[in-house]
Parts: sequence; structure tokens; C-alpha cells
Amino acid sequence: MAEMIMLTLKERKFGDMDRSAALGLLKQYNKDPFHIRHAITVEQVMKWFANDLGFSDEAEHWGLVGLLHDIDFELYPEEHCLKAPELLREGGVSEDIIHSVVSHGYGITVDVKPEHLMEKVLFACDELTGLIWAAALMRPSGSTKDMELKSLKKKYKSKGFAAGVSREVIEQGTGMLGWELDELLTKTLKAMQDSEDEILKLLEQEQ
Repeated sequence: MAEMIMLTLKERKFGDMDRSAALGLLKQYNKDPFHIRHAITVEQVMKWFANDLGFSDEAEHWGLVGLLHDIDFELYPEEHCLKAPELLREGGVSEDIIHSVVSHGYGITVDVKPEHLMEKVLFACDELTGLIWAAALMRPSGSTKDMELKSLKKKYKSKGFAAGVSREVIEQGTGMLGWELDELLTKTLKAMQDSEDEILKLLEQEQ
């Protein structure tokens, strides 16, 4: 396992299930539309990052990690990232995806550290996507598409806005990536803007 973890993403061999099976597994344990929306949002944002960062051939894999990352949260919030391996293994999910899913709870509920760029991106942008959606819903358009970085930064700096979103975790993830906060905010906002139509289309299919 340790040897696999040290491999670069380009060297790893993925045992991915198809998206339909992954979505079905997610929905076994998640019924709340909010949680489904978040899973699909993070899925599409992760695919965007894969393409942006030069891993386009692995975009589906990055997306599956995003789709399944909170599989245990709705039913087992106190065991988040602790219960996930059991649920994922029962669903036939490969160990590389399990490691990536669990690592986004690093320092919160688990000591599995994000090792790969994909895992660091997930750690950094997971909660940020929630803040961006919350900010979008307050706009007249209800959309991310006309949101500017300065508006997002204002919301981010307001401690009373989306108070449940941990700025500490986001900034820890930014440090893991070696980015400035502005770079993460800019890229994640662009990812959501570019992905919004696809996210909404996929959500309509789930209604």
C-alpha cells in the first residue's frame, strides 16, 4: 500500500467503476438533495482541475473521487471519512479511490494525508465549492457565471458568511498545493463557472 501511495498519478493503475455505478453507490447512502448537489459539484470541479492541471486522461478518475468523497457524511457525520472505507469496499471501489476519499478528512477525523496533486486539490476546494454556491444563490442571477473574484473574496473574508465553511481547512489545502489563496479562489470559481451548466443538467436528471 505504501508503495502505491508514493507513485505519481501518471504511474498508478486505476480500478475505476463506471460513473453510473458510482452514482448508484452514492445514492444508497445519500438522499438529501443538498448532498447530491454537493457531490456532483465536486465531481465536475475535480474534472475541471484534472484538465486544467494536465491530467485530462485521468479526468474521469478525478471526477469519481469527487463524486464519492462524502459518501458517509449524511448517515455517519460523526464518523466522516472513518466509515467511508467500509461503504466503498462493500461497493467494490478500488483502494486508490478509497485512499483519496479518506485523505480529504486529514487532520479532522483521520491521519491519512493527501499525497497526490488530486488529493490536495480535493482537500483544498471541497468546502470552497460550498461557499461559492452559497454566494451565487445570493446574487440576482443565482449563478456563479457573473460572479467576480473580488465579490468572492469579500464573502470569503466575512466570518459570518457560510460560517460552517472552514477557512482554516481551505488555507491548509492551499498550502499543500503551494498556491496563493487568490490562485485557489480564482481557479475554483472558474471551475464552477465553466461546469455550472453540466452540474445543473446532471441535477435535473436526479429529480
